[in-house]
Amino acid sequence: MQSVATFAALLVVAVLLVPLFKRAGLGTVLGYLAAGVLIGPFGLGLVHDAENLLHTAELGVVLLLFVIGLELQPSRLWALRKPVFGLGGLQFFGVGSLLIGGALIFGLDWPMAILVGLTLALSSTAFVLPTLAERHELHSRYGRGTFAILLFQDLMVIPLLAVLPLLGAGSGDAGVSPLVGLGVLVVAILIGRPVLDLVFRHVMRVNSREMFTAAALATALGLALLLEASGLSMSLGAFVAGVLLSDSDFRHELEAAILPFQGLLMGFFFIAVGMTINLGMIVAHPVNVLGLTVALILVKGFGLYGLRLAFRGNKRVSRMQALALAQCGEFAFVLFGAAQANALLPQEMVAQLNLSVALSMALAPLLFILGDRLNARDAAANPVETPERDALPDAPNPVVVAGFGRVGQVLGRILIARKVPFTALDIDHEEVQMVKRFGIQAYYGNAAHLDVLHAAQVGEAKIFVLAIDNIETSLRAAELVRKHFPHVTVIARARNRFHAYRLMDLGVELIARETFRSTLEMTGMVFEQLGKPADKVKQILDRFAAHDIALLKREQALYHDENQLIQSANEANHELAQILEEELGVVLVDPSTPPPDAPPATPASAATS
Repeated sequence: MQSVATFAALLVVAVLLVPLFKRAGLGTVLGYLAAGVLIGPFGLGLVHDAENLLHTAELGVVLLLFVIGLELQPSRLWALRKPVFGLGGLQFFGVGSLLIGGALIFGLDWPMAILVGLTLALSSTAFVLPTLAERHELHSRYGRGTFAILLFQDLMVIPLLAVLPLLGAGSGDAGVSPLVGLGVLVVAILIGRPVLDLVFRHVMRVNSREMFTAAALATALGLALLLEASGLSMSLGAFVAGVLLSDSDFRHELEAAILPFQGLLMGFFFIAVGMTINLGMIVAHPVNVLGLTVALILVKGFGLYGLRLAFRGNKRVSRMQALALAQCGEFAFVLFGAAQANALLPQEMVAQLNLSVALSMALAPLLFILGDRLNARDAAANPVETPERDALPDAPNPVVVAGFGRVGQVLGRILIARKVPFTALDIDHEEVQMVKRFGIQAYYGNAAHLDVLHAAQVGEAKIFVLAIDNIETSLRAAELVRKHFPHVTVIARARNRFHAYRLMDLGVELIARETFRSTLEMTGMVFEQLGKPADKVKQILDRFAAHDIALLKREQALYHDENQLIQSANEANHELAQILEEELGVVLVDPSTPPPDAPPATPASAATS
């Protein structure tokens, strides 16, 4: 009963605290650590046996390394080799060298200084990547570089974990030679892939998700235990198992089967680590704990910033990467725990290091805020001048294309191929410069401004093609053209039905919904693969398209009233089913009977086509 009570306490405190920390932008790892501090012996004292919990929860680390291995496809790693090994190696070994020097100054011997320095050089993947995604910066220049560095750091965890049992005296079989472990590892790599492929093909024939999950867990834990018995680490074994399966047909199913166990056990691992953190150390040794925390952030931040500038990195990108990676990472808890278990680091030192690592992670959101403030200050001091509108051609063209992105460029290529002259406008200056390099004449200008439309001589054109991506800008341009150049035919791109309704309100009649035709084409492929004759498929799609276009015009007057719109959509579904059945002999499922678990139709779903 005591174990059940402990398990219940862990779940309750995690459910209460982790969402709060996530919502506050502090990340789930700090939430789990705080939960451990709260219920542990240094908090409320609800749970005392942190060591046993830590040993059980270490399975979460093993499964995490298995998942990392699954995601590490050799082909993908090879494609990213330059930023991963170049930029990642620069950060890890460059900043790690600075931290190793600091560890030596504080009296650690060389092996321990290298271990501590390189471990502290790691940053928090669990915090940084979600933060970049939330800020929509994952695909920015500094975001891509930061991702490459974090990927290299995750790779470096493996050799660090693998070397710990060889250095330690407190774990593993002392009679096992490192050469035996290396031999077992080589054999596993050579024969593992075909053997595992046979195993999982056999399991798939059973067609049981439970058996597949059991096989996935057995693979990860089995190879982990095999390498541990050979004198290496369990984490290395799990990672190798993941890599062996990374290019298999079962990769995604394996990841889906393992993730729930890995996530829960990793949460318990961080709770167990939190239970060992004594916040009283801040009161007892404030200079040591806070000084170490600040020193880590400064060394990691300024270290990476200086290295990036030394290799001619962009100043702003280098600064943002340095601030994003200045905190320490969750793998520090794993590595320091393993070092303590192998009698490499004393318990008191591990406790102080863990506390400083946790504090650095708690300060990470403030570093992002600092980066934003510095960027805003630079922008105010050195404002970027908006490029002036390009000088437009003197002679009018029969076609003016407003918006020369992915839609406008396809149209433009066809017009060029047929030697139809046109004037292309786009508000993205970089996009304009890019298409000019490909020999296409486009002009920088905002088609939602009347003076730009006059300069483009829209009044002398026959057709105004509205291919602007932004809905509000598109509507503003349509309004101006309809008002000031009513004789010009407008052909407009609509992002969705509601965009189409608003264009129709402005008097635009020729509207192309951007996903409508491609979806019809895809539907045709589905019917053909189901064995429908090509002529019958064409009849179905043509009838549907005509019905939907008519429905679009009918619903234009109703789209402001959600209830009427829903009622109209339901009636149209019945009408379409009857038409197809009567005219073409196509029997459809009664639309009044939705499939099990299907949500009711809503205007939101209708708005996507």
